[in-house]
Amino acid sequence: MEVKMLNQNIIQVEDVHRSLSLGGREIHILRGVSFTVEAGEWVALTGPSGSGKSTLLGVLAGMDRPNRGKVRVCGVEINSLPEGELARFRNEKIGVVFQSFHLISMMTALENVEAPLYISSNKRQASMLAKQMFEQVGLSDRQHHLPHQLSGGEQQRVAIARALVNGPCLLFADEPTGNLDSATSKQVLGLIRLLRMHMGLTVMMVTHDPQVASYADRRLHLVDGQLVTPPSFVDMGLPKLQNAFSETGIANER
Repeated sequence: MEVKMLNQNIIQVEDVHRSLSLGGREIHILRGVSFTVEAGEWVALTGPSGSGKSTLLGVLAGMDRPNRGKVRVCGVEINSLPEGELARFRNEKIGVVFQSFHLISMMTALENVEAPLYISSNKRQASMLAKQMFEQVGLSDRQHHLPHQLSGGEQQRVAIARALVNGPCLLFADEPTGNLDSATSKQVLGLIRLLRMHMGLTVMMVTHDPQVASYADRRLHLVDGQLVTPPSFVDMGLPKLQNAFSETGIANER
């Protein structure tokens, strides 16, 4: 699929609505959401529980479709793509990380990272690319371990490696530090910042944690499925973080 960027906006969302029918009632989850994200930005999607954050992220990542509105990613209107084309687009252009690591328990860390490559690469090439990704996330010595032999932070770094091994332009992260302690969270967020710089990534991250949100360049705040002006970091007593590079702690985390 040929992807053309219409401008520097890598994400364009226009009047997106998402609702579900439940017991004869229509539940409105997203209500006319519109915004753009520039290539290279790190945007935090914040808001109270039930505000529609994860639903919106799913729509942006092509895992769900809106009832109404348009979603353009890398210049492609993804909500109009047939399922087969959408799956290929996601595999090539989008990486997704969740709060739960979703690693396959019977596969080694290396095999988990290789899995997305099997569609487009042979086994040898997949192994080479996966090993390169392990070097970038600082886990070269853990690639033959099973998930249960890894710490929570290591499992999330494997999940990040898997999300990025195909060289996507976008990383969507849904509460990526939700299952981690504060020290490990800083390491994971610092790693995402480093990979963003090295790979030229655009990052869209769902979080309810103001400290995690402070790693982003800016925030989009959802309340009842609508974007509203977010409270400032100053209002929350949280100075904007200027540099996370010293917080990765990759070599020391086990």
